[in-house]
Amino acid sequence: MAAAIMACGTGPGYAQSEIGVTRPEAFARAAALESLGRKIFTDPSLSRSGTMACASCHDPRNAFAPSNAMAIQPGGKDGRETGFRAAPSLKYLQAVPQFSEHYYESEDEGDASIDNGPTGGLTWDGRVDRGGDQARIPLLAPFEMANASEAEVAAALAKASYAADIKAIFGTDVFADPHRAFEAGTKALSVFEQSAAEFYPYSSKYDAYLEGRAKLTGQEARGLKLFEDENKGNCRNCHRSQRADDGSAPQFTDFGMIAIGVPRNRDIAANADPGFFDLGLCGPLRTDLKDHDNYCGLFRAPSLRNVALRRTFFHNGAIRTLRDAVAFYATRDTDPARWYPRRADGTVDKFDDLPQRYRANINNEPPFGGKPGDKPALSDNDIDDIVAFLNTLTDGYRPAAH
Repeated sequence: MAAAIMACGTGPGYAQSEIGVTRPEAFARAAALESLGRKIFTDPSLSRSGTMACASCHDPRNAFAPSNAMAIQPGGKDGRETGFRAAPSLKYLQAVPQFSEHYYESEDEGDASIDNGPTGGLTWDGRVDRGGDQARIPLLAPFEMANASEAEVAAALAKASYAADIKAIFGTDVFADPHRAFEAGTKALSVFEQSAAEFYPYSSKYDAYLEGRAKLTGQEARGLKLFEDENKGNCRNCHRSQRADDGSAPQFTDFGMIAIGVPRNRDIAANADPGFFDLGLCGPLRTDLKDHDNYCGLFRAPSLRNVALRRTFFHNGAIRTLRDAVAFYATRDTDPARWYPRRADGTVDKFDDLPQRYRANINNEPPFGGKPGDKPALSDNDIDDIVAFLNTLTDGYRPAAH
């Protein structure tokens, strides 16, 4: 709840009455906002189609990620339009830093020698930093909830069964100003999404293992070792698996932006146009970095917590099983024909979802590397072991009673 109180701080759109409240008042207000945000999160009437709620793509029963196997979730004014990115999980976003083109990460605050490059932000391309700003994206996106304006959302909120809750928190005149009403809704959503019990409980088997309350099986332990081996899986290079020096739990991401050359997903309607490319940091949804060629193809590395619950993987949902997601890293370069289509002349069209001029941005660190026919860094057994370990990152683990 402390995080929720922080989310209730001052800033644009906040009433002066929120400043200087007592601690009990702050707790009560945070609880009320969290409850309101939960109601808004599950309300399909806030979409133009009347069929899509936040929970439609971010199912609370599935780690706030899609519960179906669709790479791209349908939305829009008729509930049948699609965008071109997979819906990510909303869990474990509380530690994501604000976007920076030059992120210096060090346990030693005096050491600022390592520039990790573009890092952070709450979306695949890091274009927003605040929960309220993230919440407004699906409400107004034409291929998601498809509202034409803030006023349209405000009008739907005024008709909702919880409209009285909004008035109780933000004032009886809140709906007189559509912008203020819209901001009230996105604020409530952002507070709800800071609920520790629901969004960052750290309740996986791996968390219990780190606390000495569980033991990994032999396969899970081998998978962890491979996950961390810089010459094998090298997964922890981007998906940090050990506690920080301050003892905080690992987030299983470094929040950095990376290009890995995921194959083009031809099930995405936008990709029917051979000239269309989702370039991540440099567009088309993010526009302020469109001239940064060295950022094209980069997307934020997501947390791997609850990854075993997903049924599609990477920013475009091109990979459909967790085992294939791990195998892609191992065999992208040694067996590219497994992942990419062939051209008319029979050659493999490797990195087919990124124009040639941006391919120097693609990461080649292990387990990537090698050439077709080479032995991959990970064997089939290694891949199975890593998948077994990744299954320990699912929340809701209950140690067996003794």
